[in-house]
Amino acid sequence: MRIRACLSLALLVVIPVWSQVVPAATGSTEILDDAYRMPIPPLVSGKAFPTTTRSEERSNYFDAGLAFEPAYYDNLLVGYGTQPISDMAYSIKPSIALDQLTPRLHQKWTYDPSFTFYQRTSARNAEDQSASLDFQFRMTQHTTISVTDMFHKSSNVFNVTTSSLASSSSSAEVIPPLVNRTNNTTIAEITHQYSRNDMIGAGGTYGLNNYPDKTEFPNLYDWNSRGGSAFYERRLFGTHFIGITYQYGRVLGYPTNGELEIQTHSTYFSYTANLTHGISLFLAAGPQYFNMDVSPLPSSGSWTPAAMANIGKKGEHTNISASYSRSVSGGGGLLGAFSSSSAKASARWQMTRTWTADMTGSYVLFENVSPQSLSTEPNRRSISGTASIEHSLGGHFTASLEYQRIHQSYNGLAGVNSNPDSDREAISITYHFTRPLGR
Repeated sequence: MRIRACLSLALLVVIPVWSQVVPAATGSTEILDDAYRMPIPPLVSGKAFPTTTRSEERSNYFDAGLAFEPAYYDNLLVGYGTQPISDMAYSIKPSIALDQLTPRLHQKWTYDPSFTFYQRTSARNAEDQSASLDFQFRMTQHTTISVTDMFHKSSNVFNVTTSSLASSSSSAEVIPPLVNRTNNTTIAEITHQYSRNDMIGAGGTYGLNNYPDKTEFPNLYDWNSRGGSAFYERRLFGTHFIGITYQYGRVLGYPTNGELEIQTHSTYFSYTANLTHGISLFLAAGPQYFNMDVSPLPSSGSWTPAAMANIGKKGEHTNISASYSRSVSGGGGLLGAFSSSSAKASARWQMTRTWTADMTGSYVLFENVSPQSLSTEPNRRSISGTASIEHSLGGHFTASLEYQRIHQSYNGLAGVNSNPDSDREAISITYHFTRPLGR
């Protein structure tokens, strides 16, 4: 219901704008020259760092697709018993995407359901859902409003998408095996570039996570989060910027007995640079204060450092990116507050017009920083990686091979630690129908 309401609201805003602007228009005297437009700090926008190459960038299109994907799992039910259970799965994945760019509005819509059937463990057959909207509307020459909403209903450890955001306040997310999970995240922001070298802005976030069947993994609990932020950014010279960002976050968790509340206050000092040869750099660091209340225990709080960094190189046919973040967070199904440290890297190479290779990897460590009375909750560490290669078979068909691996360890959760590794190999054939818009 929440994603439907968000999509309906966005439509009410977008439809009047379509009647005012010609989709094929290429410029307007009202819009600032892109050379002087300042970037929005990733801390506020929450947008993932780009992973596509320049040759793959496009806009003004409608795309529909259908994929068939057989996959082999060598450890399908991580944490169930001491012996891995292997299985074959067959997935049917329709998809719809729309991207439209006008001088004042850029909107993106996607919907990607998935229907999976398991050969041996048919009781785990599942239907997953994924939908998103992302639009930016330039109200005036200097003011822009942006809204992003992402909805995911997943039942498979390899379909979890919480790492797609650049936000430094990610929750201490547990990645269960085949557990039904619903997640919705909304980000809204407004920015005002009141001079060539100065920008201010503010934003808000809301998220919820729900496990419909608690019997599947009884140690997990539902939670929701909300927060706000404000920033000031100043151009040093050219494409070099400095800024300061304040973030407030509040996480509410609902364990079996009682209620968990974690509040965070963070101040980041940031530096952003877009260098030559497609190299970009973002650095942010500052103090963070967190306070935790778990009824009926007394509240507790502490100061801790927080940091975020990203470096990337985007070329015509390559994209390489590496990022790191550290902060205290809560939620994610575990009781308590956790210090999260994560490192991620990705590389994409368009080898020829029809062949593309892709690799990603991540390391995430969550350490319990709760009071001694709650320190029984486990620390968590996960290492994951994906490698794939894609080949275009013509104007409408593509084929791909993909390998994924996840390793997880939880101090105190013997079931997961007894067989913590899971591997997935898949091949997919996809049909795409693409139609340009405004041409």
